[in-house]
Amino acid sequence: MEHPRDRYLTVYGRKPVLEVLEQPERAIARVFVATNARGDMIRKIRAAARARGVEVVEKRAEDVSRISRRPKQDQGVAADVEAPAMGPLEAWLEGLEGGARLLALDNVTTPGNVGLVLRTATVFGLDGVILPRRGVPEVGPLVIKASAGYAFRARILRCSELADGLSDAKMAGFCVYGLSDRGESSLAEVAPRERSVFVLGNETDGITAPVEPLVDEWLNIPMASAGDSLNIATASAVVCWELTRGRAGSRSSALPEG
Repeated sequence: MEHPRDRYLTVYGRKPVLEVLEQPERAIARVFVATNARGDMIRKIRAAARARGVEVVEKRAEDVSRISRRPKQDQGVAADVEAPAMGPLEAWLEGLEGGARLLALDNVTTPGNVGLVLRTATVFGLDGVILPRRGVPEVGPLVIKASAGYAFRARILRCSELADGLSDAKMAGFCVYGLSDRGESSLAEVAPRERSVFVLGNETDGITAPVEPLVDEWLNIPMASAGDSLNIATASAVVCWELTRGRAGSRSSALPEG
């Protein structure tokens, strides 16, 4: 089922909203401003929205905070920024033809890690990242900043609970691989199914109990010695590299110069 906000990323805070208004490549549906918001930055936000023809909606401060879900950080301002590639997982599965390689995040709670995973998956050309609405941070300014803006173009597939989303994926023919240091097979040795999703869990607790029974095969990333571990964002980069390194042609154009 589509959530009413599955098509938008919510940017909040005066400086972040002004910055996104000043980026002509970002399609902004509307800007929300609290009726009691005042100051030079508010005047600049209104002027930038007017110059772009973006609707400014006046709301009570508490209503703006319901939209941002960050009453202590929104400063009375929020904006709905269109994310064309983001949408409900269920609808995406219904329209899928052929194979697909996905990442899924399970109880990954650090916004910086979520942003880096979105950037990595997009740069390496994976087909999407499953982000449940519960158990991971909302895709707000911290995630967007960590993604270096890739959150606006990443294929973000939303579901309510990850277990429900993975169940839907399995019904659509996906094989679910779980990354764990207890995995019996090495990531480098596996031949992924045509439709596959790789689940990355919390760095401390790993993959959660509701998700564990849905895993078809457990994989590990080989380490130099027992007890070694990788940050989730780094682990996602290793997974993405393994999934795409066999593709024809050089991928050097995706890497920064210098």
